[in-house]
Amino acid sequence: MSRRQQVVYLTAAWCLSYPDEELVGRVPLMRAALAEFRGAVQDFAEVLDQLESMPQMDLQAYYVREFDLSKRHALHLSYWTDGDTRRRGEVLGNFKNTYRQSDILVDTRGELPDYLPMVLEYAATVDLAAGRELLIRYRPSLEMLRLGLLRDGLPHTRVLQAVCATLPGKSPADEQAVMRMAGYGPPTEAVGLDPYDPRLLPVKGP
Repeated sequence: MSRRQQVVYLTAAWCLSYPDEELVGRVPLMRAALAEFRGAVQDFAEVLDQLESMPQMDLQAYYVREFDLSKRHALHLSYWTDGDTRRRGEVLGNFKNTYRQSDILVDTRGELPDYLPMVLEYAATVDLAAGRELLIRYRPSLEMLRLGLLRDGLPHTRVLQAVCATLPGKSPADEQAVMRMAGYGPPTEAVGLDPYDPRLLPVKGP
């Protein structure tokens, strides 16, 4: 099971990353790795097909539009839980501390440490248990992202489904169910956000 989880996490990390030439070149490797496990490729097939069939400039413009510019598809896990609050700096520090506890130096490549592809790659290649703990702790963020992708009809929806399927329990059916999963209550120290903004989901402490 752990080997399948590692393959799912690393493939998901790459499928959710900026599609440069190197990433597109990894598509055959991703297909081969997923083919080791029955049914695994199905959740990734549409994104992999897109990576292989679209011109690279179109792929990159699509990615920027849907992930870099759209808050509905934010890939930073603490965006959904802390938004623009004073607590977020502490939360990002907790991600860094988790990475530092491993024996391998984690290169953040200029990204914030809660960037989902980075968390997934960490779980897949450095410390599966610690990476899964982060994913479980931020399960509400994963589910809110999944629902946003589903609502907008992006093929990456099934990538998130595949990740969530590796975690305990079933995925909530809607945003209200996600908030119930998270034990939602009015957040504090919000800057310019409505108290019930879905970006401000509570999470369990480290």
